[in-house]
Formats: sequence, C-alpha cells, structure tokens
Amino acid sequence: MSTSKNLLATVATAGLAPWLVAQGLRVRRTTPRLPGASGPLTGLVPGPDPLRLLVLGESTVDGVGADTHEEALTGWLASALADRWGRGISWRVAGRTGANARTVRAELLAGACREPADLVVVALGVNDTIELRSAARYRRDLLALVVDARRVLGPVPVLLAGVPPLGAFPALPQPLRLVLGLRGAALDAAAATLATLPGVTYWPVPREVVDPALFAADGFHPGPSGYRLWAEQLAEIAYGQSPGGRALV
Repeated sequence: MSTSKNLLATVATAGLAPWLVAQGLRVRRTTPRLPGASGPLTGLVPGPDPLRLLVLGESTVDGVGADTHEEALTGWLASALADRWGRGISWRVAGRTGANARTVRAELLAGACREPADLVVVALGVNDTIELRSAARYRRDLLALVVDARRVLGPVPVLLAGVPPLGAFPALPQPLRLVLGLRGAALDAAAATLATLPGVTYWPVPREVVDPALFAADGFHPGPSGYRLWAEQLAEIAYGQSPGGRALV
C-alpha cells in the first residue's frame, strides 16, 4: 500500500511540477507566519507518581497556533494523560518550527534526552512532505530517531503521531493540496510500519482534527481546540483504549 501511494505521489509531483512551484511560492509569501507557543518548555500537571513525558517534533510540537504550551499539543496531552492515569505528568517539549525528522535527531535529540522519560511522543512529517523526501528516506530518518532516543533513554515506549493529512489544510490551494496530501499519505504509511517494533505504537492523525474550524489563523496549524482534540486521541491510545490495546506505560 505504501509503495502504491508513493508512486502515485511521485507521478503527480512530476506532472504538475511547474504549477506546484508557483503555488508553493505564493503560499509561502501570503500565509501568515505565526510564532511558536510562548512560556516554559517544561511543566507539571500535579498528581501522585508523576509520569515523565517527552514530546519531540516540528512546529506542532513548537506550539505554532497556540499562545502557550498548555494550549498546544504537549500541554493538552499531559492533561489528558493525567486524567486517564490519575497521576501527575511532568512534561517537556523539544520542538522546532521547520524541522524534519533528520534535523530533530541531529539537533534536538541529545538535549532532550539529558533527563529520563517514561513516554516519548513524536510528531513529525509535514516538513519532510513539503521537502519532497521519499517515504523510504522518511522511514529511515524516523527509525534512526527512535533508535537513538531509546539508546539513551532505555526501552522507553514511543508513540508516533501520524503525518497530518495535508490534503485537508485550508491554506493550500489545489492542485498543491492534492499532491502534498498524496505525498504525506505515503510518508504516513511508511511511518506506520515502524509499529512492528517492540515498544513502538503508531496512530494516524484523526480526520476530525483537520476540520477547517479548528485551524489557527494561518490555515496550516491547529488552533488550541485542534490541539486538544488531537491530544485526546493520542492519550486514548497511550492509555490503551485502541481496539485490543493496552496501556503503553
């Protein structure tokens, strides 16, 4: 399935290349540039026996579209996990706007892993899609990131958030939206194969998260309500509520 998606995305990219370049430049020029979330990169949801949560990734982890990290993916995820487990959550963020899987591994991972973690969540794929990385290369980079994180942290559970469906991003015009949607789906399918590794879980971004009403002003990132819905879904998976699932921690 991932091979056919990758082939379709490649054909579409090649056939529409001149148009896509022009549209991409226009989107870059006209889309509002929102900052990352402000405030501390660490926090605590009070409760007994705190679980140490580390979230790695791109602009969604950087909290673009939210004012603070409490209103972005990590803060909502920490709150949702605390509700489900009935324990505290000590969270920290290692995200960078514009980062891909390779740069997160090369430039953010070492600093992020200086402290222990009980659960690692990884949210990547949009920048790898925009940069036209192949599904195979994305899988290699994502695998290397997971392996290096666990080499330092030990056999910590890893939850891979799927690649957001760019085919539903309001900021993208057609046919750019179609082509990036196809390319993102190919990368997402490649990421899903890593769930065969012990201790690694994958969960796709739910379609309801990309409701246009839940996007930030740039039409490219979630707003606080979108982040909350996404976090609730990830928390359900971490807690073991997927069909036949079990808690990750």
